[in-house]
Amino acid sequence: MNITSIFHPLLLKENYFPKINAYYFKHWQPYEMAFHEHKDVEIMYVINGECKVETLTEAFTLKKGDFILLDSNIPHRLVVEAGHSCRMLNVEFSFIKSSGSFPSIKEIAQENTALSEFLHMDIPYIVLKDPNEIYHTLKNLVLESDKKEDKQMMVQLLLSQLLIQLARMVVEDHKMKKENQQANVYINQAIEFLHQNYDCDLKLEDIGKAVNLHPGYLHRVFKKLMNCTIMEYLTYLRMDKAKALLADTDIPVIEISHYVGINSSQYFSQVFKKHTNMTPIDYRRTCSSQIAKFR
Repeated sequence: MNITSIFHPLLLKENYFPKINAYYFKHWQPYEMAFHEHKDVEIMYVINGECKVETLTEAFTLKKGDFILLDSNIPHRLVVEAGHSCRMLNVEFSFIKSSGSFPSIKEIAQENTALSEFLHMDIPYIVLKDPNEIYHTLKNLVLESDKKEDKQMMVQLLLSQLLIQLARMVVEDHKMKKENQQANVYINQAIEFLHQNYDCDLKLEDIGKAVNLHPGYLHRVFKKLMNCTIMEYLTYLRMDKAKALLADTDIPVIEISHYVGINSSQYFSQVFKKHTNMTPIDYRRTCSSQIAKFR
């Protein structure tokens, strides 16, 4: 019995070997393909250009170095929009049960944790960015498959290498997404804490304690996901609050720094001017004159 799904449980129980069934290079001009599905696993790799791959529930824009791995029997279609073209390499493969000296998928998975974890995932498709290793393996796989002499051993070797590379990428991508999801929870908690306590004298240690995270780790994940440090975010927040107070209240400028958690009015004026290119007094005058125009 041949297996077409990369997540079939028998791959981890019996001796199956990967087998390439189809491959082609094609340069697509503007084109809209009908939805279809393959009985085999398919890799669609963008060598140059840009295209979209749509499933029944999602659409992905793929550019040079991007590829999508589709499990068997997943409806999808290719769309190349007007003004674009796409040179693509497609490879389709399945698994056959046979005997031989080359290790089976089950035996490789027993030695490779990432492949074992990947084969348990059962995901219909995944889009990834090539770290300059997948295309090299795919190209060699096609070159070996094109040879007339017996090449089964080399093809199996390259297919197994490809599966290990894919498994490492998918497992790492899955791990990173889980970490980012958890980090987002902490970041949202930190942002909520900042909005509630921006008027206090806050240090990074105070914010880390509020969300039960080491301040160093909080600093790293916040900067990674928000593209600014947590203290920079706090400063932006304080300046926004200060602008509102200057524009909408008659609170003396010298006191506003304390309303936004900055103890030094001189330092507050320096930071405010850095963010707005105006002193607090000039900002208030500008807001007042603009209001006067509409009266």
